[in-house]
Amino acid sequence: MVKGNIFIAGAGGIGRAAALLLETNEAMDATVFIGDISTSQLDSAIEWIASAFGTTNVTPVNMTDDSLSGVFDQCDVLLDCLPGSLAPKMAQYSIDHNMHYANLTEYVSETEQISALAKNASTGFVLQTGLAPGYINVLALRLYEEFKQDHNTDKLDSMQMKVGALSKNATSPHHYAFTWSPIGVATEYVKDAIVVRNNQRQLFPALSGRGLITIDGTVYEDNYTSGGAANLPSAFADKITNIDYKTLRYPGHYQWVEKTLSEIPISENRAKKLFDIMLETIPVVDDDVVIIYASVTGKDSNGFLRNHEKSLKVTPMKIGNAKLRAIQSTTAAPLCEMAYWLLKSKSSGVIYQTDIDTESFLNGPYVSMVYGAYTDL
Repeated sequence: MVKGNIFIAGAGGIGRAAALLLETNEAMDATVFIGDISTSQLDSAIEWIASAFGTTNVTPVNMTDDSLSGVFDQCDVLLDCLPGSLAPKMAQYSIDHNMHYANLTEYVSETEQISALAKNASTGFVLQTGLAPGYINVLALRLYEEFKQDHNTDKLDSMQMKVGALSKNATSPHHYAFTWSPIGVATEYVKDAIVVRNNQRQLFPALSGRGLITIDGTVYEDNYTSGGAANLPSAFADKITNIDYKTLRYPGHYQWVEKTLSEIPISENRAKKLFDIMLETIPVVDDDVVIIYASVTGKDSNGFLRNHEKSLKVTPMKIGNAKLRAIQSTTAAPLCEMAYWLLKSKSSGVIYQTDIDTESFLNGPYVSMVYGAYTDL
């Protein structure tokens, strides 16, 4: 059994979900610490984790205390569940205290900073390993590997990745409700998306490619947003003609966002202004659903166009008496999987989604706990 001391930075919804998964899944003998600068957030997290089975061994840590360095010296892995802007700082802590590191952020600039920082690190740094980026990229990569095997070619026409963290219901005019970080939503609607077109890596403006897709009989809108493609555009631009990531929403939402953005002057901080408007008009809900879709398309040896695709719908789950929203479990599980993998493999340096063994990841103890085994999708 894999053993290790794991520090979770951030006691919000994802951090506490990761702590619960680590404590209850028997794949790993983990001593878990969870840290935050907010005492009330820490108290709430510990109470929620303990609610599952009436007790918990997770240790709360105030991240403003002078003792933080001593806690880091005890730990083998730092799982970063803090806002993406703090990711380089957390990565530096990991280097200074010889910890493995994994994060969730879709922020491109911060990811590039950590890549430079950890290039020669003696411990492993897994970047962008939540839901999107994260699981969706490994799923798409697995489809690419299967297409190569089935049709004996590594040159494909397209790779599409789509994820929607949605409420079960949505009303006009915005056709949306928050199920995760409002500032994260606003940011991905404003920053450029990295895509591949005609084998060239390009930047497309966010929300510049609205379309429709039917998944399991339900119609969704999709549109370009930033960050979700991880490093696949860089890794596969020479082999796949077109690659993109889009966020799924209910029809009508993107029209509302585009109208709202059109009324915000270019001179303003558009992400912050959009965040303020959305927070004022859009509710936060607990009953959610996560929709996942990936596909690869290309021609077989006979010249016929073939498509390999997978879709998945994840709803809230319970561990003991604790309820995890779909966005919590689907984001936390890949992060925990990487903690398990880092301790097992003892990898070093920067690790991207394309460096991960797809089969072991998709059928790993934490991912399969939430998503089900890949062969059952």
